[in-house]
Parts: sequence; C-alpha cells; structure tokens
Amino acid sequence: MKTLEQAKDGAADLQWLATLLTGRREIAVDVTKQAMAEGDSNPFFSTWMVAWSRRLLIAKALTAVREDLAASARRSASKRAEGYELPPRSWALDRDTTKSDLERALLSIEVFPRAAVLLSVYERVPLKDAAILLDTEQDLVRKALAAGVRELTINLARMQGWKSAATKSNPVNSEWEHA
Repeated sequence: MKTLEQAKDGAADLQWLATLLTGRREIAVDVTKQAMAEGDSNPFFSTWMVAWSRRLLIAKALTAVREDLAASARRSASKRAEGYELPPRSWALDRDTTKSDLERALLSIEVFPRAAVLLSVYERVPLKDAAILLDTEQDLVRKALAAGVRELTINLARMQGWKSAATKSNPVNSEWEHA
C-alpha cells in the first residue's frame, strides 16, 4: 500500500513539474502518462526509474512546447538586462505561502526564463545540461535564469503585498502587474 501511495505522489509531482515547464495542464497530463509508461518496466529499479521518469518528463515537456520555448528564448536574447526594483533585503517568503502560490508566481513568468529557473534551481540541472535541454547557449540560460529568479522574487513579494516604487507611482505602466 505504501508503494502505491508513493507512486501516486510521484506521479502528481511529475505532473506538476510538467505543468510548470509547459504552462499547459493538458500537455502536462499527456507528458506525465508517457513518462510514467516508459518508466514502469521494472519495479526492482524503482528509485532509478523514478529519476529516469523525471528526466523523460522534462525532455518530453520541453519538446511539447519547443516552438514557444524557442520564441521565448529569442525574446530573452534580445532583451537588455533591466534594473527592476526588488523587494528589500529584509523581505522573506511568508511561511503560509502555498504550492498554489508558487505555481501562480512561476506560471506568470515567460516560458524560457521559467524553464531556466525550474531546471537550474528546482531540478539542480547543471548549466551545461540545461543549455542542451533548452537547445541554446549557456550564456542565454544564465541570463534567463537571472531574469526568471528576479521575476519569481517580485511575483512572490507582490503576492505578500509588496509594491515597488514604480507600481506605487504609476501602476498602469508596471510590467509586473499581471503577476
């Protein structure tokens, strides 16, 4: 019974990762089913297979949104690093922040920087491997990672009520207001 519960938790975790990578729940369900089906061949290797299923899921999820990812990468490459105001150093993530809050904050980030954050921070994929998975150069992954982490921080801080000086003085022109 414990193994069945772990399998359900593992599948839910994989589906959530696929949702965050693709930004589309319907694709996430399909990708998760595909990854789990390919990973079910031998229960003896269950730990290894779960890790392998996770890698398969990442590859399939990124492939499923390859065109969106490429377009987002081009936009990321053409953007100059901008100096957005961050929350003060004293800001900390509220203990009551839910998985749903994190999901909302992540899904409001464009697909390429979001994938860079998910691969590098949450999945601990080395930069070189993330660049291969994202079919781009390491420098662009590094740039997207910085932008994605900055946007994630701002999104989470805004959910907790923080407002930047730009938002306070000109809320209509705030690029982050959709978060």
